[in-house]
Amino acid sequence: MSRSLVALVGRPNVGKSTLFNRLVGQRISVVDDRPGTTRDRIQAPVEWNGTEFTLIDTGGIEPLEAIRDKTRVLAEDSQEFVREIREQAEMAIADADVIIFTVDLQTGLTSVDEAVADILRKLVGKRQRAGKTAPPILVAASKGDTQTMRNNAAEFYALGFGEVFPTSGLHGDGTGDLLDAVVAAIPKQDIQAPDDTIKISLIGRPNVGKSSMFNQLIGEPRVIVSDVAGTTRDAIDTVIDFVEQQPEKQTWDDDTLETQDMSGAQRITLIDTAGIRKRGSIEPGVEKFSVLRAFKAIERSDLALLMIDAYQGITAQDEHIAGYVLEANKSAIIVVNKWDLIESAEKVERLAKPVKGLGLLTEKMEMFMQEAQQKFNFMSYVPIIFVSAATGFRCDQLLPTAMRVFEARHMRISTSEVNTIVREAMEKHAPPTHAGKRLKVLYGSQVAINPPTFLFHVNDAKLVHFAYERYLENQIRERYGFLGTPIRISFRGKADRE
Repeated sequence: MSRSLVALVGRPNVGKSTLFNRLVGQRISVVDDRPGTTRDRIQAPVEWNGTEFTLIDTGGIEPLEAIRDKTRVLAEDSQEFVREIREQAEMAIADADVIIFTVDLQTGLTSVDEAVADILRKLVGKRQRAGKTAPPILVAASKGDTQTMRNNAAEFYALGFGEVFPTSGLHGDGTGDLLDAVVAAIPKQDIQAPDDTIKISLIGRPNVGKSSMFNQLIGEPRVIVSDVAGTTRDAIDTVIDFVEQQPEKQTWDDDTLETQDMSGAQRITLIDTAGIRKRGSIEPGVEKFSVLRAFKAIERSDLALLMIDAYQGITAQDEHIAGYVLEANKSAIIVVNKWDLIESAEKVERLAKPVKGLGLLTEKMEMFMQEAQQKFNFMSYVPIIFVSAATGFRCDQLLPTAMRVFEARHMRISTSEVNTIVREAMEKHAPPTHAGKRLKVLYGSQVAINPPTFLFHVNDAKLVHFAYERYLENQIRERYGFLGTPIRISFRGKADRE
C-alpha cells in the first residue's frame, strides 16, 4: 500500500522549508544516505503515531510583479498572480491527500494568502461537484518562535479553513499538534480485493519516449484486459496479459531457495507518468508537482522502467530520478531509448558481440554502459537494456526482463543458506575492529521480501561500518543476484535484543 501524500503550499518566505525539515526530522534516518545517491530533497517519508506519509515541500507561489518588487503586495486582480496560483493549486488538489496551507505569523495575513485561500476553496468545491474526494486543508501558521507570536494566529481563522495550528519550524513548537491533525485528516483507504497484477511504471525526463514505449508494450499481440483510471493526474493504468515462452529454469536446492512461479500468463499493470522536469527549467513549483505525480506512481509500483535518451546521454536529472526509485526501495530497469539514432538495428546485428553477463553489445553500447555504471553506481545491480521505441528494436526484451526482476524481488533464501554466506564472507574478510572490539555476526536470516530484507544479529550494532554492510550485501548478490532489486539490511546488537 502506497503512502499518502501531504503537500506544503503557500506563498514564498512563509517558512515552508524550515517546517518541512522539522517535520521530516522526526524520522530523517529513514532517508537513504548511501554515497553516490543524488536526488532533490523535495519529499521525504514521515511517521507519526504509527502512520506513515510522504511530505512534499513545494515552491512558493510567487507572482512576477512580486519578484521585481519585494516590498509591494500585488493587487488581487492581477492576471499573472491568479494564473500562477491557480496552476499550482490545481496540481496540489489533484495529487495530495492532505494540504498544509502555510502562512507567516511574523508578516500576518496578506492579500496573497487570501488569494491562495480563495483559489483553494474554488478548486475544492469544483472537485466535490465532480463527485471526487477533495483533500482536507490545514492551516499552519509558521514562525511562531515565541508565545506572543503564536497568540497572533487568531487572525488566520478569517481564511475559513477551521483550526489554525501555530508552529515553529525552528524550535518545533506546535508541530506535534499539526502532525496529529495531519494523521487524522489522511483519508482511510478502502479495503479492496488484493491487486495481484505486477505494477510497472514508466518514468523519466520529458521527451525520452515514455509514451512511445508505453504504446509499444501494449501494442504487441497481447490481450488488453481493461483500462482503469489511475490515481495520478492525466495517467491511465493499462492492464495487459503477458505470455512469454517458458524460461530456462535455474536449479536450486528446494530447501535453499523459494521463488514465485513465473510460467504462464502474467497480468501486468503498466503505469504511464508525466516527465519529471529539471528544477528551474519552468515556472516555480510546476516541476515539483510533476515529481509528486511520478513519485506517487513509483510508490505503487513493483518496479520502474527508468527511460534515458541515448542521443542526449545521461543527465543529472536522470540520476535524480534514479534516486527517487532507490529511496522508495523499488526495483528498476534502466532503458536506454532511441538507440536507433546511435546505431541502426542492422549495424547492431553485424557488430554486436557477446559480453559475459550482459548479452550482445556493440562497442558503443559497452562505452555507454560503462558510463551508466559509473553514474548509477548506487544502483549497480540494475540491468541496462538498449532499445528503440520508434522501431521496436529490442523492446521485446523489456517485459521478460521485468519478470526476472519481479521474481528476484520476491526471492526468499533459507536461514541456513544466509548463515553459510555470512560464515564464508567472514572467513574471506574478517570484520574490522573499533576501540579494541571486533564485530561478530552471530547469525542472520531473511525476514521479508518485496524488497528482500535481511536481519543480522551481532554482538554490538555500533561496530557495524557501512563498508562491511556493503560487503555483506555484495556477498549475497554474488550468490543470488537479486537482479534489479534493492536489498535492505539491518543489524541488531545484544543490547537491542535485551
